[in-house]
Amino acid sequence: MRMMNKKSSFNKEIIVEAARDAFRKLNPRIQMKNPVMFIVFIGAIFTTGLMLRDVLQGTTGNSSFALQINLWLWFTVLFANFAEAIAEGRGKAQAQALKSTRSHTKAKKISGNTVEIVDGNQLKKGDLLLIEAGDVIPSDGEVVEGMATVDESAVTGESAPVIRESGGDKSSVTGGTRVLSDWMKVRITANPGETFLDRMISLVEGAKRQKTPNEIALTILLVGLTIIFLVAVATLEPYAIYSGSALSVTVLIALLVCLIPTTIGGLLSSIGIAGMDRLLKRNVLAMSGRAVEAAGDVNVLLLDKTGTITLGNRMATEFIPAPGISESDMADAAQLSSLADETPEGRSIVVLAKQKYNLRERDLAALNAEFVPFTAQTRMSGMNMKGREIRKGSMEAIQKYVAEQGSFLPSEVRLTCETIAKSGGTPLVVAQNTKVLGAIHLKDIVKGGIKERFRELRQMGIKTVMITGDNPLTAAAIAAEAGVDDFLAEATPEAKLQMIREYQEKGMLVAMTGDGTNDAPALAQADVGVAMNSGTQAAKEAGNMVDLDSNPTKLIEIVEIGKQLLMTRGALTTFSIANDIAKYFAIIPAMFVGTYPVLGIFNIMRLATPESAILSAVVFNALIIVALIPLALRGVKYQPVGADVILRKNLVIYGLGGLVVPFIGIKIIDMILVAFGLV
Repeated sequence: MRMMNKKSSFNKEIIVEAARDAFRKLNPRIQMKNPVMFIVFIGAIFTTGLMLRDVLQGTTGNSSFALQINLWLWFTVLFANFAEAIAEGRGKAQAQALKSTRSHTKAKKISGNTVEIVDGNQLKKGDLLLIEAGDVIPSDGEVVEGMATVDESAVTGESAPVIRESGGDKSSVTGGTRVLSDWMKVRITANPGETFLDRMISLVEGAKRQKTPNEIALTILLVGLTIIFLVAVATLEPYAIYSGSALSVTVLIALLVCLIPTTIGGLLSSIGIAGMDRLLKRNVLAMSGRAVEAAGDVNVLLLDKTGTITLGNRMATEFIPAPGISESDMADAAQLSSLADETPEGRSIVVLAKQKYNLRERDLAALNAEFVPFTAQTRMSGMNMKGREIRKGSMEAIQKYVAEQGSFLPSEVRLTCETIAKSGGTPLVVAQNTKVLGAIHLKDIVKGGIKERFRELRQMGIKTVMITGDNPLTAAAIAAEAGVDDFLAEATPEAKLQMIREYQEKGMLVAMTGDGTNDAPALAQADVGVAMNSGTQAAKEAGNMVDLDSNPTKLIEIVEIGKQLLMTRGALTTFSIANDIAKYFAIIPAMFVGTYPVLGIFNIMRLATPESAILSAVVFNALIIVALIPLALRGVKYQPVGADVILRKNLVIYGLGGLVVPFIGIKIIDMILVAFGLV
């Protein structure tokens, strides 16, 4: 079971809690954060005050109409709050799941030559701990000595244990995880309340969420439209007085609420929160809403080759024998030389010989063989058995080995090795006694479907760049096979950082992924820096997202989710603005047709009365927010297309829909109100 709670956004518990939060959010300080809905909130308070005044003075007038307007205004405010609370509800459920992993644990603190048992909550940054099999790691830290397997399922949800060891990029450990075997000494890197788990809980609860630049720009647009309609409604009163049909304050407030962009105003926060929620469902922790939106605006993706574009390990794909040597003899020797080789490359040689030449695993005891391990000095491995000495290694190492025994490397094998290297592969040469048998072709296997994903990104206007430590020749071959747009070979931390800055100077937004301390500068510079949870603390602190599954390919999904968030906001904004325009031309003619009969030609819906027109619009205005909550939370369907295509689609579907739906909806509500005698 994964850490992230997979409950539906419409789970009963979440709905009940969201209903309570909808009332808690009536706090004016909370409402002021959304200017559009704040106007609706003030309007609801004002109409309530007017209604109470009329009741106290005994001048109720059309009390039924005023009461209905008032109730629907409050309904609009509450359901806008409810939409935001529903989006936040899942984050709170996830936070509770995280809190359940943070238990009070005992720790073995090393003080000099002694080990004392202390409460995990008393630990502070810099403390040195002994962690043994069965122990729960009490806080975040770095392994400084030893190696152990760790169960991180409490945090990542993945059942497969991982190895954590001192040095390298796999030294970071997270509080709340459990050691399964062996031991290690861990240096605490966080004070109580500052651990990675604490930050996760704070972030998923939305405590640190800030508005993004796009969201701020949209808010300014909505405020501008609100001011325009405020002026338009304010000018209606003197116009109505002049025409002899003065409008009540309640009617003016109701009209204003109908015309300002309440639809997108009521759903704006929930759209942003839902974007973060979609990332959380995929076990990606975004440090802020800004990071999610930045992912939607990304122009350049920097992807590590190993484990992202390729499967992560070189695999044997072909045995190429020397002249006069049969393929089966070559495969036999290659397999024997690899039986004791536990590397992925060695295992792939054994498997290839088994699959292609039906060479089954040997009885090692019967062979009575002596295995020769690989060393950095010899750069070879192999085995010695009666009458046979088999070696496998680089071309240079085997050439030296046979030369010492008075033999030589055939020119055909040398040419084969050069051809393999030029194609982006890695050649290994196999020799038996003094004779070179041939070469093994090892190559990075490009992941299936990755080329198609890159094609989709290209259609979206996103450039893909492969980063690798390989030489330029190998990098070029892999880049061509994978279908990336560019590559950076022999990548150093300085080179990665420089490349990101160059793209940013051109006005592009850059995303990259990394897990090592050497990736930290680039992760910090990138607009979207996705750090692997299995990586170092420095990498996790430098990025603005953390992938709890440590899956580098998830960067592509993150970009898609960011795009989906922007597409959802754009679609609903288009619908909301079109909605307001339609309501304006639907309501105004019906309000003044009694005074100016000539306006009847524009009253195409034939609304019953001015009161019916206003009330129908207010009811529709409230219900449309309710109807769009699922779309705001789920998001519009993601499609890998350019911005111009998305704009045209939004104008056709949501723009046209926003113009048509109000006419239909308001007319139906008007008919219902008249039928039940509510106006």
